[in-house]
Amino acid sequence: MENIPVTQETYDQLVQELENLKKVERPHIISEIADARAQGDLKENAEYHAAKDRQGEIESRIHHLEDKIARSVIIAYDPSKSDSVKFGATVDVKNVKTGKKSTYQLVSPEGVDPINGKISFKSPIGEALLGKTRGEIAEVKLPNGNINLLEIIDYR
Repeated sequence: MENIPVTQETYDQLVQELENLKKVERPHIISEIADARAQGDLKENAEYHAAKDRQGEIESRIHHLEDKIARSVIIAYDPSKSDSVKFGATVDVKNVKTGKKSTYQLVSPEGVDPINGKISFKSPIGEALLGKTRGEIAEVKLPNGNINLLEIIDYR
């Protein structure tokens, strides 16, 4: 089994979601199934079948999260110990062509939140930034064939 690098924040979010599923969602769906069963004939009971389907989804997600958490390795980025951009770093960049500045934090796919600048270190931008230092140009090859050039302004 392959380890999954995660930030502390991502790890905490995975654990919180798992706890919610186990302590809130699972008991709630069990109650819904019991209520639907009490209505009688299960063959034509749409509520019962919908609740059973939802129970399967919840149990599948619980299993998925337990696996991810078990394989997670928390990595804390320490800029004082790094001479380049690595997993967990927050990177300030400038698009060479447009001059637009952006800030990205390189996280695991489980921690992606593009609205807040958290991108996967496995994404085209993330991969292009890894290993770069201040002043270097990262060449980002996008899926649509375009190439963006990003200058590394700073990282922390």
